[in-house]
Amino acid sequence: MLKVSGLNAGYGSVNILWDLEFEVKDGEIVAILGSNGAGKTTMVRAVTGMLKPSSGSVQFNGDELSGKNTRYILDAGIVQVPEGRQLFTEMTVLENLEMGAFNRKTKEHFRDNLKKAYGWFPRLEERAKQAAGTLSGGEQQMVAVARALIGEPRLLILDEPSLGLAPNIVDDILKVASDMADHDGISVLLVEQDITKALACADGGYVIENGKIVLHGTAKELSENEHVKKAYLGI
Repeated sequence: MLKVSGLNAGYGSVNILWDLEFEVKDGEIVAILGSNGAGKTTMVRAVTGMLKPSSGSVQFNGDELSGKNTRYILDAGIVQVPEGRQLFTEMTVLENLEMGAFNRKTKEHFRDNLKKAYGWFPRLEERAKQAAGTLSGGEQQMVAVARALIGEPRLLILDEPSLGLAPNIVDDILKVASDMADHDGISVLLVEQDITKALACADGGYVIENGKIVLHGTAKELSENEHVKKAYLGI
């Protein structure tokens, strides 16, 4: 599905990513793991068209996306839940969810997808008319995830979904992502600092340090890796 190879990107004369290579297959959850400042967000920006790579390839179902604009990439089926959620805080929950239906197809399916969203996160239906900015952090993250799923992604990118949230809320959000992968064939690219949470739901992953992939393997292999244990799990 998604294949990134030889990806280099940065800001101005400063290169952040160095020859990144990773792959996400259909219905698979792949974690990109690393500490703050490792290059994870730059990688997301390069994949989603928010940052133009200096070189390398980003292919999605055989279509070269490198250099394409964000709307093209969105229409191709890559939908992101950004770090920090980025909701329209003065708009209601329902109005924010409506923003997920961004093209003719998703607008036609909005009512059905809204019903699904309320099934995933029942609290959102209770707060449908409430301003998004008045919700708790966990509820706002639910809105952000539901809005993305209403966009009918083929690849869902979750950028730091655990940031600032209680562990039980993170578990709920990752369970929804796992269910989507298992039952709807949606692939998930999970970008996370919390390696324990990420590896608990991922099929496999890649560890990024200083803009380079230094390890990759199955979730089990990474959780048992001595470098991961010492550097990230404190074992």
